[in-house]
Amino acid sequence: MTNINITPETTRIGWIGTGVMGTSMCSHLISKGFKTTVYNRTKSKSQSLLDQGAKWADSPRGVAEGSDVVFSIVGFPSDVRNVILGNDGALEGCSAGNVLVDMTTSEPSLAIEIAEQAAAREVPSVDAPVSGGDVGAREARLSIMIGGDKSVVDALQPCWDAMGKAIIYQGGPGAGQHTKMVNQTLIATNMIGVCEALLYAHQAGLDLDTVMESVASGAAGSWSLSNLGPRIIQGNFDPGFFVEHFIKDMGIALSEAKRMGLSLPGLALSHQLYIALASQGHQRDGTHALQLALANLSGIDWKSRSM
Repeated sequence: MTNINITPETTRIGWIGTGVMGTSMCSHLISKGFKTTVYNRTKSKSQSLLDQGAKWADSPRGVAEGSDVVFSIVGFPSDVRNVILGNDGALEGCSAGNVLVDMTTSEPSLAIEIAEQAAAREVPSVDAPVSGGDVGAREARLSIMIGGDKSVVDALQPCWDAMGKAIIYQGGPGAGQHTKMVNQTLIATNMIGVCEALLYAHQAGLDLDTVMESVASGAAGSWSLSNLGPRIIQGNFDPGFFVEHFIKDMGIALSEAKRMGLSLPGLALSHQLYIALASQGHQRDGTHALQLALANLSGIDWKSRSM
């Protein structure tokens, strides 16, 4: 498909999934002038987009029927399958030449399956998971990792530009999802280091903000340390990305690793620590809430500690 012309004046956008990430991402497209139709399981979570001028559809199929390009960003692979391939799913509402773009972090094999089923209807499908958390979504500076037909991906550039800064084509269907698994593997073990380091600093009686000034700009610096470290210090564990979704992502990565004959013990350890964190009731907190579980192992009540 090379004759796709994406402009705010001529292209109708559909958006499925208006959670922490999706609401901001869709909002940027509306702000660029795209006429937009939205769907979410809970309509009230789409209210801010409706206030911006988006139309409401009662189903993913309804979104697709009124759109040229349909984006989705939902929770789990089962949700992706339901909203795209299920009864009343987006693919049922697509016509030849429409485009499906799934931005959920999901299974590479599912991305390939969607691409194959969509192609049978002459509907290009793109997998484009993102990284950057709630802040990156709000500030339109996400990293977008993209798999699919390159001509289609290139045609979607006005949409990518509205949502992200690092927009990288990775290859054919599923390649975006595989790249996101690399991303999540890096984050998983890095987050252990961030939390353990701040625990050490606390127990040593150091001023955590001063410690951050020293280490965040040096060789130990990372996105997680700079962006989530301050939240950890403040005891703010509101989600930029849910623990339960991170557990899902790590499970996908471990499953893919097993299929490829890889042993990833660091990722497996992080997976188990996050499962323990979720079992303590923190599944809907942000991923940096790992601090609470690790602090608890040392008998420290992180939220009640003396600052």
